Amino acid sequence: MTSLASTIAAEIQPIRHSSIPAKVGLALVLAALADWLFYGQRIGLSLTLFAIAMACVSVLFNHAALDLRRTMIGTAILVAGLVPAVEELNMLSFLILVASLTIALLLATNPETTGFAERARALRNFVLFGPFRFFLEALQIFNMSAFTRGLTLWLMPAVLSTVFIALFAAANPVIEQWVSLLNPKLILEYISIPRLLFWAMMLALVWPFIHVRWRRRTIVTTAVADGPVPPPLPPLVSAEFLNPSTILRSLILFNLLFAAQSILDGIYLWGHVALPDNLTYAAYAHRGAYPLIATALLAAAFVLVAMRPGGAAEKSKVIRPLVYLWVGQNVLLVASSILRLDLYVDIYMLTYWRIAAFIWMGLVALGLVLIVARIALNRSNQWLVGANLIALAIVLYGCSLVNFDAFIADYNVAHSREASGKGVQIDINYLLTLGPQALPAIDKAILLRPGAPESCLVSRRDRLVEQQRQDLAWRSWGFRSWRLQRRLDAQAKVQQAG
Repeated sequence: MTSLASTIAAEIQPIRHSSIPAKVGLALVLAALADWLFYGQRIGLSLTLFAIAMACVSVLFNHAALDLRRTMIGTAILVAGLVPAVEELNMLSFLILVASLTIALLLATNPETTGFAERARALRNFVLFGPFRFFLEALQIFNMSAFTRGLTLWLMPAVLSTVFIALFAAANPVIEQWVSLLNPKLILEYISIPRLLFWAMMLALVWPFIHVRWRRRTIVTTAVADGPVPPPLPPLVSAEFLNPSTILRSLILFNLLFAAQSILDGIYLWGHVALPDNLTYAAYAHRGAYPLIATALLAAAFVLVAMRPGGAAEKSKVIRPLVYLWVGQNVLLVASSILRLDLYVDIYMLTYWRIAAFIWMGLVALGLVLIVARIALNRSNQWLVGANLIALAIVLYGCSLVNFDAFIADYNVAHSREASGKGVQIDINYLLTLGPQALPAIDKAILLRPGAPESCLVSRRDRLVEQQRQDLAWRSWGFRSWRLQRRLDAQAKVQQAG
């Protein structure tokens, strides 16, 4: 008797040894470009220029495998990924740039991946294993037959070029000075261990884009002979815990509990009824915002597990309305959490974490709505995951274009006690940590503070001005920094005219 045999073999595209030396040479050129752009320098526009150079080199070596339509789509994705980095280089825009670069490469050079899971697996392997390929594959340049042919081809030109350079150096003092820079001692002084590690890292990072190799999977199956069918695997969760009766009882209880919480929020948050003694609105808002979000996430997980596509609970005419009601209460719960956080911000001002909490709460609310859409439209969980990932990508891309430093600083100054007569006093120390983008708001805060500004405050502001000046260097240039400089220049002209 023969049993079912399934073999998944990874087929890797054959390597043309003749192309390896050229690819290694271009990888070294890109590493040298990275050294010039990044090493010991402030990074900004230089990263965008390097990404464009790396994309051009990748197209140069992989043009034969490119499909026009997929390449155009990949180019559009890459351009969209470059926009946040040009606007302002930060961790989010950097991640978006890296993601757009890898996704564009996948679309342009790997037409065999069509589904979401296949593309995610290919990108995972590319990111995890791609950087480790250079030092193994580059050794193929030392293939003895190819190396001998290359040495024969380059020996005579190299020798004659050396002779000519020696003659030119003897006749031209400028060339002689250039040749003197090749002194081994000077070269050793220039080279350092950190710089060598930087070059090695850059070679490892650019190599997968130059020598593109995607793993091809083929499934080989043999005939299935008659024999006993193996028993099905047991479910991950026992059916006793997820039968329709259990789910129905759970939903009834959950809806009652959530209704009680929603009624309390309606009384104290939406109705502005006086709170019990020793409890302030700030404390009420702060204590409830994050636990309620955790509750909504737990509720969403329960709905996904209980309402499996095609299951008995999903088809029940009694359970489905209860699920819709419960998810609706969860959306209301998220809205209450947003209101709680808004009340807290009104008193204690805005920070990065509080903005992140607002965004996170909005995504949770959208995720709950999408769960209802999945159930109502009879979609799969894969559709739900894809829709949530699209929403997350759109939100992150939008966030990368928002100047949160300036927004937080302007908001805190405008809603401070000095400016509005309520709230807390301006936290100058926090504004200074926001960086140069907070300079206009800091200047407003200084004018609102009575008396002359402290010398320490002035010196710290001057350091931000110097940092802004450095950001305008072409390597670290960003469109946001350029706009800030125009604003500061206009502000200075107004002060001089006044």
